[in-house]
Amino acid sequence: MGFWIFMVISDLVVPAIMLLFGKVFLKSAPKEINIAFGYRTNMSMKNRDTWEFAHKYIGKIWYYAGWILMPGSIIPMLFVIGKNENTVGTLGAVLCVIQLAVLIGSIFPTEYALKKTFDKYGRRR
Repeated sequence: MGFWIFMVISDLVVPAIMLLFGKVFLKSAPKEINIAFGYRTNMSMKNRDTWEFAHKYIGKIWYYAGWILMPGSIIPMLFVIGKNENTVGTLGAVLCVIQLAVLIGSIFPTEYALKKTFDKYGRRR
């Protein structure tokens, strides 16, 4: 049971981070365009307008994806309560890979929206 609890908590880390940063980025982007914190790609760092747009866009994706992934992580784990560690660990790992795919995959629609909204110099179309 201890390993199951550990895996449930581990599988809730990514959705919790997505919820937290999604809510933060929806409210406002980091004050300064920087190389240490925030959604940092070449396109998002062109100017303040692209910086704020990218953070609001990915913030929305992360916030809603976090709410979807949260029960999507807990419910499958309920089916393996009391199972052996291999079963629990395998399911936990699969859920973690899915969560990371969603987290990393959110870059693609954000970059697409940036390219659709701004030209290559960061000016609105």
